[in-house]
Amino acid sequence: MKTISRISTALLAATAVANFLPATPVDSSELQALRDQVQALAQQVKVLARQLEIKEEAAAAAAPTTPKITINDKGFTLASADGANSIKLRGLVQLDSRLFFGDGGGVVNNAFVLRRARIITEGTFAKNYSFQLVPEFGGSSISILDANFGVTLDKSLQFKFGKFKSPVGLELLQSDSWTFFNERSLVTNFVPNRDLGVQASGDLFDGTLNYALGVFGGVSDGASSTNADFDNEKDVVARLFATPFKNDAGSALQGLSFGVSASQGREKTASGRTAGYKTDGQQTFFAYNAATVADGQNWRFSPQFDYRNGSFGAIGEYVASTINVRPSATGAKVALKNKGWQLAAGYVLTGEDSSFTGVTPATNFNYESGTWGAFEIVARYADLRVDDAAFPLFASAAANANEASSVGLGLNWYLSKVVAFKIDYYQTKFGFNVAAPAVPTTQILRQDEQAFISRFQISF
Repeated sequence: MKTISRISTALLAATAVANFLPATPVDSSELQALRDQVQALAQQVKVLARQLEIKEEAAAAAAPTTPKITINDKGFTLASADGANSIKLRGLVQLDSRLFFGDGGGVVNNAFVLRRARIITEGTFAKNYSFQLVPEFGGSSISILDANFGVTLDKSLQFKFGKFKSPVGLELLQSDSWTFFNERSLVTNFVPNRDLGVQASGDLFDGTLNYALGVFGGVSDGASSTNADFDNEKDVVARLFATPFKNDAGSALQGLSFGVSASQGREKTASGRTAGYKTDGQQTFFAYNAATVADGQNWRFSPQFDYRNGSFGAIGEYVASTINVRPSATGAKVALKNKGWQLAAGYVLTGEDSSFTGVTPATNFNYESGTWGAFEIVARYADLRVDDAAFPLFASAAANANEASSVGLGLNWYLSKVVAFKIDYYQTKFGFNVAAPAVPTTQILRQDEQAFISRFQISF
């Protein structure tokens, strides 16, 4: 439009000049022809300029109702022109290979596993209302992991209703795509996973303090809700997580976050106690006797931290979990106090920033261009201990370990923000109650677990 206007101005100026040119008998006809040509061109430019104005006016009138379509490494988004309403489709697929060494070959555990396969739907309406739906197609059956909706009053107060992650375990709250290791640490066995409930949360003090407070149906250690409560009791869950130096640009402590979470409630029946604690290789090393039931107070306490500084990242948490159990519906009640902790760290060898929300390669892998994405090395130590009072009344000392200590090493290759290949090695040593026999009846406990797990992942 600006170009047309400039041309129009120039031609009009030429017309004016032509009109003031001296007329002589010799060239009057030529001057008149020139005047006619300039005037004709000027008229054509006026017509073109008006046509462009009409198109611009039509585009401006349509803009408020024209939806925006965005396709990038964060998924597929369809949004209204003003951004107040949107629907986003994302996905996650993880194919694992599990290899175990030194178990004598008597356990069928080497396998390919479709660990996760999800189509994630998220959206907002009128800016302040949101929803999330996450079905899981991986594993042996289809399930609904998350199904919730939220109401945002402002950054300091947001409400969430439905099924979602209980805000207790730090590593559990991290996306399944961006944990240091393919499997979360042993300590995650002690925290609730997804549960039905209502939660209030928000950011305070310029985003330096995050809080969450909720009432949930209550689930056992490491469990997720089956979409209905199994008893009449409820759990109260609270979490405070501070990033006090978040706004101190250049400070070595800018990436330090720390906090504490806790839950308290009552659980009953066999559904109120864990179905089993698992190793890094996802093999069960402790499970209660079938007759054991939960009956009474169940509380958890977890101090936790996360630290990021350039290419370096670290995460740590401690969890204490107490549960009241009976050996049968009528047996005497005993409070069992279980505890665990983990410390993990990673370093991005190619120089990109470490982040709680994943590593973004400076360049994507492209063989022809000679670019290789980003590489990260990771290490972890974790320890989990079951209360000795669990044996032998509530769990068999011959078939279960009462402690697992794990060392993990790994290499993560981020071919792009979307595609990753990860390889981990775990070695887990087991400890036993004094009443345990010299040779456990469970074969996987007869030697250290040595597991090699590789993963191909696409996440967007």
